[in-house]
Amino acid sequence: MSTPAPILLEVNHVSRTFGGLQALNNVSMYMAEGELVGLIGPNGAGKTTLFNLLTGVYEPSAGKIHLAGEKLNGLKPYQINQKGAARTFQNIRLFGQMSVVDNIKMAFHQHARHSAVSSMFRLPMHFKGEKEINKKANEILEIFNLKDREHELAGNLSYGKQRRLEIARALATGPKVLLLDEPAAGMNPQETAELMTLIKWIKDNYKLSILLIEHDMSLVMNVCDRIYVLDRGERIAEGTPEVIRTSAQVIEAYLGQDAEEEGHA
Repeated sequence: MSTPAPILLEVNHVSRTFGGLQALNNVSMYMAEGELVGLIGPNGAGKTTLFNLLTGVYEPSAGKIHLAGEKLNGLKPYQINQKGAARTFQNIRLFGQMSVVDNIKMAFHQHARHSAVSSMFRLPMHFKGEKEINKKANEILEIFNLKDREHELAGNLSYGKQRRLEIARALATGPKVLLLDEPAAGMNPQETAELMTLIKWIKDNYKLSILLIEHDMSLVMNVCDRIYVLDRGERIAEGTPEVIRTSAQVIEAYLGQDAEEEGHA
């Protein structure tokens, strides 16, 4: 019998209010090391709010968040990134006027071993560190099939390749958990299929925990080990893809939204 993987990410009874609006209410969840977990729900369910709490954009109104046993409440986004959480966004956020390779190198520089002093005075440690970063950047560009575009401006890449670059940049920070916010948004079926293969490969080869927000149910059901479902700021279901697919409460939440949208059409 295999030993259960240690818990990496814990969300304990977290709530978030904005004025009088309850965006999240008493939500709890966990992720084990090496697990790929989906976070789904109708529009306005609170998924992106939860991502923003996990990455320090917002602070919980109540409850606690821990990553690898360390409390994240009150930390700034860059501090949470240094703790091991990296994120992509629904709306791609690359440095569009920088080259592909420089986008990757910027991420590596956040965790560079050489100091600002060694860089300022061009000490041997600086050149050693830059050589290491260049090597790692080239390796990750090869992995993501972007090596032939390394000197191209990131903003000139196709939509699918920009998504690929954003994920590569997140991985370059050396995370323990990777948070993907609707990575298939705007992709055509072929790009989505390639993304599905890439996410599986990242999980297996980087031994990462991955938390995925996604509206493409085919993608979610095919890559996730477990799925959490939010509706109106509350957790309404949790389980394997097979359990979630047949949950009456989940079906009702989605069908209810469809009915509301039709009523306003």
